[in-house]
Amino acid sequence: MVGVALPAIQHDLGLSTSSLQWVVSGYVLGYGGLLLLGGRTADLLGRRRVFLVALGVFAVASLLGGVVDDGGLLIAARFVKGVAAAFTAPAALSIITTTFPEGPERNRALSIFTACGASGYSLGLVLSGLLTEIGWRWTLLMPVPVAIIALVAALKVLPKGREERAEGGHDLIGAVTISASMLLLVFTVVQAPEVGWASVQTIGSLVGVAVLLGVFVFAELRMRHPLVRLGILRSGHIVRANLGLLILMGSYVAFQFVAMQYFQNLLGWSALGTAMAFLPAGLLVALTSTKMGDFADRFGTGKLIVIGAAALAGGYAIFLGIDRTPSLGGMVIPGMVLLGIAFALSFPSLNIQATSGVHDDEQGLASGLLNTSGQVGGAIVLAAVTAVLTSGGGETLSIGSLRAAIVVSLVLALAGLAISATGLRSRKAAAVEQDDVKAYETV
Repeated sequence: MVGVALPAIQHDLGLSTSSLQWVVSGYVLGYGGLLLLGGRTADLLGRRRVFLVALGVFAVASLLGGVVDDGGLLIAARFVKGVAAAFTAPAALSIITTTFPEGPERNRALSIFTACGASGYSLGLVLSGLLTEIGWRWTLLMPVPVAIIALVAALKVLPKGREERAEGGHDLIGAVTISASMLLLVFTVVQAPEVGWASVQTIGSLVGVAVLLGVFVFAELRMRHPLVRLGILRSGHIVRANLGLLILMGSYVAFQFVAMQYFQNLLGWSALGTAMAFLPAGLLVALTSTKMGDFADRFGTGKLIVIGAAALAGGYAIFLGIDRTPSLGGMVIPGMVLLGIAFALSFPSLNIQATSGVHDDEQGLASGLLNTSGQVGGAIVLAAVTAVLTSGGGETLSIGSLRAAIVVSLVLALAGLAISATGLRSRKAAAVEQDDVKAYETV
């Protein structure tokens, strides 16, 4: 919901374009930086308990974000909200993957899960457009009653019985180093256009990122109960799924930020008009996602991901034709439809691949790893695109800078297409995928 409201937030709070992206990145970093810890916590303490507590914190943080009058406080509230989401998301996904057996039944459940997310996305766009016309604060307050309703429903629906839990404890060193490295990386990319890519600050920060990541890997290899059991990354289909979601979410979060600037700040469209432009993509996902489980059973997730990656690249390529008089029928609607196809095919398929062949006591880890890939990808690519938009040294948008920013998303989508295609060429990957979606037909 916050995407449509960004221009209004920028105007009301007097934020620069660089500062504005932190309204998104603050949430994404809190989310992506702590997802691995959230997934591990769900495995250790119980998925129901973690989900309920984090959902309550999410509601409170949403309320605070809607009432503050300072840009810094808004970013802080968004960060806390992201931290809460870092615990709800892997808990929710692992509740599904441990409730339904691997195979067609789980594929169907994950398809419904995706459809619910897409429906919320579509409804959120329309509501945010309407609410932003009244006041942007309502777009931040709207999640409060939704979270409360979900909390009450969860208390009644989620069983209180015992669930299988992982052994061991928390890896605080791993959580701190991976979170700090992601935060420093995004900050470095955002600041580099202002201080210079070859400046001491930029180079020093990048070295710091490398050191933190090195400490993280070193600690994970030697911890008895690591935050991330690195052996899970030996599975090719899991690695491809995580890279796929990193590219899907990273490129799209950046594209959405650029498109909001284009439609509202350059063309002068209303918040509602902008929301309606994005609606075809969300509706397409919502209406088709429930069938994706059947498609995965029939065709295999690898093929669906490749087609989705091609549609993603096609959608971005169409938007390279932006100008001051955009054609709805020639650019906006076809581009959004292709993006909708990309999400409908890719998102549930990537979720299925990322959790296939993982034991129940590590489902939280697998879910957290997947969500981390998506959210950290969103933060880093958004920071890079913001740097492209502001590279001219001013805050005035131009068609050229917007096209250059969209090129970033297009290049990433093409890279995702190449990565996903390697899965089709790998006999080993094909065998794993066949086990994922067909072997259970005999059970």
